[in-house]
Amino acid sequence: MRRAAFLLLIPVLVAGPALAGIRLSQVKNLEHPESVPCCEHRDLPGVVWYGGDSLMTASKMAALVAPILWYSPDEPLLQEADGKEIMIPEPFPFEGTASGPVSYYRVRTVKGGVGQTGAWTPDPEIRGEGVIDLDRTNAVEIDFFFYYSSEEGLGAHEHDVESTEFQLAIWELDHCEAGCRYAISVPRVNAKAHGLLWYDNTLEIDKYAVFPMTILVEEGKHASCTDKNGDGYYTPGFDVNKRVNDAWGIRDVMRGGALFTGGFQSWFVKVRTPDHRVFPPLPEDSPLRYRLSGDDGTFAPENAVYELRPFPHPDEAAADPHLVPFIADKGDPDWPEVDQDTALKDLGGLFDGENFAKSLSVAVRTDGDWGVSFVFPLLIFKNIQDPMGGGWIMNRLYFKDKKLRDVGWNILYSPSASRWIDGYAAFGVEWDYGESRQYLGADWMFETGIKFRANINHSPLRFMSKFGTDFWGLRMGLKAKGLLPVNEWAYVLELGAGSF
Repeated sequence: MRRAAFLLLIPVLVAGPALAGIRLSQVKNLEHPESVPCCEHRDLPGVVWYGGDSLMTASKMAALVAPILWYSPDEPLLQEADGKEIMIPEPFPFEGTASGPVSYYRVRTVKGGVGQTGAWTPDPEIRGEGVIDLDRTNAVEIDFFFYYSSEEGLGAHEHDVESTEFQLAIWELDHCEAGCRYAISVPRVNAKAHGLLWYDNTLEIDKYAVFPMTILVEEGKHASCTDKNGDGYYTPGFDVNKRVNDAWGIRDVMRGGALFTGGFQSWFVKVRTPDHRVFPPLPEDSPLRYRLSGDDGTFAPENAVYELRPFPHPDEAAADPHLVPFIADKGDPDWPEVDQDTALKDLGGLFDGENFAKSLSVAVRTDGDWGVSFVFPLLIFKNIQDPMGGGWIMNRLYFKDKKLRDVGWNILYSPSASRWIDGYAAFGVEWDYGESRQYLGADWMFETGIKFRANINHSPLRFMSKFGTDFWGLRMGLKAKGLLPVNEWAYVLELGAGSF
């Protein structure tokens, strides 16, 4: 952060937990006996590095935050290998073979401070050797990609590229010792699952997070899931603490060809063993190395360590047209995006980072009268989640009858936005108008029923995703018009696009 701005930034990181009051001994990943207390850096959950040099290459920053990958013992591409014999993730085919596992990184964004320039200095020959100036940078976003030559299970295909997103905060304190002036912490990790926003496994970091972050890799399908304490088990609400009802978690059972899109169940996941982990290439000055090194100082002595490479441009895969889309759809090939004028207040939006404006659902509706229905976030551009049950509270607005003259408005509650089948409830008001648009009155209404939704990305109807949503669905409900007493009962059907 800008000099002396440490205390000002703390309330700005709205997506993360409170950063004060945490002792160094409570941060499990900094148990290095030779570490030097570094001012307030010791109070940061998710701190992965501290030091005195303000200039850092993109490749080094990526190596400091890169995750541990943990596979199921029955992962087909392991070919029964374990420990140092593991050879996945793989290099892209156009890069030839490698002597060990290979992962890729991309610096997606570099956020400079207000009035600052020079946060990013590119290297004209090697993109990964571009330099980030910590003295001029507020935050960085880094994505990691993992290539697999094939996947198994439902919708199996050749080539598979999965990813995990890390958001980094850069801290600067001008009253610290020279060797402790800067620190890098991780406020949030977002592990992607099957390319759907609602399925994201998102973890906001707190003092119980252990780094390097462990990513559980789904058997055969390779979706990624955060494992906050690195114990090899997925615990909803702990390992993923955002949108828990919709988060995919990890579902090793998919490898058998079955699709389970309801709520997560513990039997979806197989038990993992330590010898099926693959470690990142932590730099020598990483404070995380000590905990993962043997008595002789060898890092990860019993496990494979992957090589970290810059994510390639899709043009490099031109010889294999089937591979190109797996690289091209992963974002800007000319990374990073540099914002040279980021105020502290803007970091809240960066770390919250979730734009669900596409939550709009549109459907054809009938309850005896035909019409059209719209569902959209309660706060228009921001979704509101039930803090107790984890469901979503939405607006529903519908127009029906001749020339869509009648209007209804509801508060609608849905337990999730992505499950195959869910119940729902809605409560609101319905206004009736006559032939000449004269007002005939209004009634309270209540509606409840079930909502079916299907992800069309892996179906012959996937072309319909061009309409802005991966989900299409059917709602079947029973509506009561008037309360105590009910004046009218009606069945409701809605068919349309959108999660809700």
